[in-house]
Amino acid sequence: MKRLIALFLSVYMTSMLAACSSEGAELSSDTESSTVSITDSQTEAERETKGTDIDAPEENGDETTGSDSISSSSNILVAYFSCTGTTEQIAGWIAEETEADIYEIVPETPYTEDDLNYNDSSSRANQEQADSSARPAISGSVENIEQYDVIFLGYPIWHGQAPRIISTFLESFDLSDVTIIPFCTSHSSGIGSSAENLHSLCADTVTWMDGRRFSGDATENDVVEWVESLELPKSEVRNVGEFDFETKTVLLNSGYEMPIMGLGTYSLTDEECAVSIAALLEAGGRLIDTAYMYGNEAAVGQAIRDSDVPREEIFVITKLYPNQYSYAADAIDEALEKMGLDYIDMILLHHPGHGDV
Repeated sequence: MKRLIALFLSVYMTSMLAACSSEGAELSSDTESSTVSITDSQTEAERETKGTDIDAPEENGDETTGSDSISSSSNILVAYFSCTGTTEQIAGWIAEETEADIYEIVPETPYTEDDLNYNDSSSRANQEQADSSARPAISGSVENIEQYDVIFLGYPIWHGQAPRIISTFLESFDLSDVTIIPFCTSHSSGIGSSAENLHSLCADTVTWMDGRRFSGDATENDVVEWVESLELPKSEVRNVGEFDFETKTVLLNSGYEMPIMGLGTYSLTDEECAVSIAALLEAGGRLIDTAYMYGNEAAVGQAIRDSDVPREEIFVITKLYPNQYSYAADAIDEALEKMGLDYIDMILLHHPGHGDV
């Protein structure tokens, strides 16, 4: 009997998985100056060798630029803003050493040469730095931000501080209980108050570690030595579809973990459904599967809301029936309203046919 149950669970979970298929153009740190000047962290010869024009905005790559999601399951993220490639290079070395995911903070409106004319007090960069409330919009986002325990945050020094787009990034997410490790690039100034002034933008539960400043001629060895001195644990990477029987989860290709102990609610209604879900949660199960055609989404939602288990610990699945496919968005809104929940963890297609997407 046990073998039969185990076989059934294995087939069920397999079907579930198949279904869910210093910046060369940094701003000067001279706090006495009313305008911002270009630093010279690279000599003209070095710029020619490296192909870097310190006045020109860099061309962004496709790998991490403005990405809405990151497929890896690393618990470390390297997020950075770069205009000329110096910070980008440091970020790449950190990500390689820590086996971290990497995300480029890309402005929705790219910076032009005129924007980065730091000797012009009316340029965009200078105007933003002079306005503590400025929040340049970011293109894209980090969808699965909650999977990261550690975030390396990189930026050039502009007029002694982090560019305002870094403030935008920090205020865009709930980073409670995350450890943030800042790093900057500049010609001469240290990281100084640029990191400390970012603390107030995050929850008090964020842990800030001491940051590090790198010059334009920093080497990979410099970066590796610094990262090693932090004594961070290596990122634990799991493969999609991999079952972890200690945490009782399986990693989905979305980057989220799904509990592997759960309850299907077909034919359960009202009180019977509520009692069954209560028993599941008490036994440690955290996966609940329902569907529009089961007619019990409301009962499932009520049982979840009545439980003492935090919502974020429960993985809720429901399904769209074929006659709902043509108005899926409205059907999902209807399911949310029935269940009284703010979100659904997974939506499946019930009895999909050929070409149903």
